[in-house]
Amino acid sequence: MIIPWGSIINSVAVVIGGALGLTLGNLISERVRQVIFQLFGLFIIPIGLGMVQKSPDLILALLSAVLGGGFGEVIKLGPKLDSLGDKLKTVIGSKNPAFTEGLIASSVMVCSGAMAIVGSFEEGLGQGRNTLLTKTMIDFFSVGIMASKMGSGVLWCSVPIILYQGLLTVLAGALQPIMTVAIENCLSATGGVLVMGIGVNMLGLRPPVPISSCLPALVFAVILPAIFG
Repeated sequence: MIIPWGSIINSVAVVIGGALGLTLGNLISERVRQVIFQLFGLFIIPIGLGMVQKSPDLILALLSAVLGGGFGEVIKLGPKLDSLGDKLKTVIGSKNPAFTEGLIASSVMVCSGAMAIVGSFEEGLGQGRNTLLTKTMIDFFSVGIMASKMGSGVLWCSVPIILYQGLLTVLAGALQPIMTVAIENCLSATGGVLVMGIGVNMLGLRPPVPISSCLPALVFAVILPAIFG
C-alpha cells in the first residue's frame, strides 16, 4: 500500500503553521491582526481568479457553482455543517466563536486547488512529491495568517488534507483514467470561485458568501464534466 507522505507532511506543516499563527496573533493588537487578515483576503482573491482563468471551459464551472450553491441552500447544508463544527468545538473544549467558520474556510482553501489533485496523483503514480511540497509551503503561511485571526478551528483543516489528498494518492492508479483533464480544470475553476468567496468574506463584507452551503459545487464540478466534457 502506498503511504501518502506528501499529504502527511502537508498536514503536519499546516498544524505547525496554524499554531505559530495562533501564538504570534496573541502577541499583536487586534487592529494589526485585522489589517493583515484583510490584506491576505485581498491577496487570495486573485489567487482564486487565477484558478478560474486556467480553465478553458468556464460554462461548466459556472453551472457547477450555481447548481452546487442552490442545492446546498435547499438542503440547508450550511446550518448542518455549522452544527457539526459546533459539536467538534464542544468536544475539544474550544471557546473560539469563529471555530466552525475557520475550519470550513481553511479546508476549502487548502483542498480545492489543482495542486492538491495533481500533486496527490503525482505521488501516487511514483512521480515525486515536488508539487505537494510546494503546496505545503504555501499552506503553511496561509493557514498561519488565517489562524492568527480566526483561531484554532483553522488547524483542523489538517484532517481534510489527510483524508482527501491521501485518498487521491492511494487510489491514484484507479482514479487516473476517470479524473480527466476536463474534470481537473472544472474542479480547479469551481474551487477558485469558492476561494474568491473566502477572500471576500475575509474583507468583512456583508452579507458574507455562504461558503459552507456552496461546497456541493465541487461535487457538480466532477459530475458535469464527466457527462458533458
